[in-house]
Amino acid sequence: MKYLVYILSLFCLLGLSSCTKDFEDINTNPNAPNSVQPSLLLRQVIYDFGEQMSYEGFVAGDLLSQHRTALDFNLFDRHALKSPQLGGNPWPIFYTNLRDNEIIINQSQNVETFAVYEGPALIMKAYMAGILTDLFGDVPYSEAFNGINGTVKPSYDLQENIYNAEDGIFDNLEKGVAAINAYQGAIPLEGDILFNGNLQAWIKFANSLKIKHLMRVSNKMDVSSELQAIFNEGNYISLNSENAIFNFTATEPNSFRLAQLRIGDFNNFVLSETMENVFQDLEDPRLGTFFRPFDNSDSGEFNGLINGIDASQTSIALADYSRAGTLFREDTSGLDANFSTAWETNFFLAEAAERGIIIANAQQLYEIGVQQAFEFWLTDLPETYLTTGNAAYGNTGNNLSQILTQKWIANIINGYEGWTEWRRTGFPEFMPVDASLNDGLIPVRMPYPSEEEALNADNYNEAASATNGNSINAEVWWNE
Repeated sequence: MKYLVYILSLFCLLGLSSCTKDFEDINTNPNAPNSVQPSLLLRQVIYDFGEQMSYEGFVAGDLLSQHRTALDFNLFDRHALKSPQLGGNPWPIFYTNLRDNEIIINQSQNVETFAVYEGPALIMKAYMAGILTDLFGDVPYSEAFNGINGTVKPSYDLQENIYNAEDGIFDNLEKGVAAINAYQGAIPLEGDILFNGNLQAWIKFANSLKIKHLMRVSNKMDVSSELQAIFNEGNYISLNSENAIFNFTATEPNSFRLAQLRIGDFNNFVLSETMENVFQDLEDPRLGTFFRPFDNSDSGEFNGLINGIDASQTSIALADYSRAGTLFREDTSGLDANFSTAWETNFFLAEAAERGIIIANAQQLYEIGVQQAFEFWLTDLPETYLTTGNAAYGNTGNNLSQILTQKWIANIINGYEGWTEWRRTGFPEFMPVDASLNDGLIPVRMPYPSEEEALNADNYNEAASATNGNSINAEVWWNE
């Protein structure tokens, strides 16, 4: 019922909002609330998903990826993933926004004046569905987003089909680009807070997403020819000025959510020992951007804490550990909601070149990615960073580790991406958590939430059976 109630509630909400003086360009017919302008929905989908997943990335994703550690009684950090606390249940974020986005798709395909929205909406569907299935594996998909026209108890689609079937990730990326290329109308794309209506930028976004997802399934499928073709064409996000991002502000209401919560919640998250070790090994100045020296330090030092402590058995003083930097609270104007970036794309291509999947200069792509990641995170790149020490390409004897570790560093707060890439590649090396509630194993998927068991029991039971009882240790398809 939850699926039906949500859609009906959304229509009612949008119908009411369309009557207010603040939305002059919205259809104001109270008898036709489902005719809400797609520009409003597009803006809503992009902002809501980006804002909520950035928050989730900080309070839950960063714990799984060992960028941060939680101090107080955080069962999630100890890998009891069925016990979300400040975050850790992104499921409703995906389904709320995927259903809203489906309304845009339906409008764009059935109302001629809305045709410009079809390409971006298909690309957004691929983007959100990709993160969803990469976290959970098999999920409700083909029957899940149609609201009153579909079922309230959708079946679970296989992850392989969500990637490869019609209306899947790759299909929607291709159809999205085709729809943009075919659009001949004069009506501009509005509500686009990623690219300000630039349709060619959406094509670059789609191609960067295709690079990412081809690499994600590269251990299951031969992706070489497709990747080489995209690389040769060069029409992907390759410069930071082309990034698919939107900026948070320094003050409410559009500042990063951690800046708006009480200080106790913010201070619950400190530098992890894993990240401290990586930064020390690289002599990386981004440590001072992401974190601040611990309060009891006499000389501006940083100190990390191992993940997954048992706060009931371990006495921890906040002043002994490094809290998150001012970028995440005092001034979030330099912080972005990150959908896709040049540095991420170049690191994926560097990996592909290093593994022989494409013919390209892996070192050059790596070094460009590092430079862009420093720029993205507002940190000056030391002159010798890429020529001496463990960040210099080839100096460690493991080029893949260097590429993937640099991508992991830059993915801080990026919606579970660091953990997902660790699951795929094993880099960087994670430390065992201190007081594991998962038999010492690092999870390799998110569990289906309890509301699925209650509201969609038959389909949930089938999916749970396929994952060894909804186990967080059951690998997703591309990782099997």
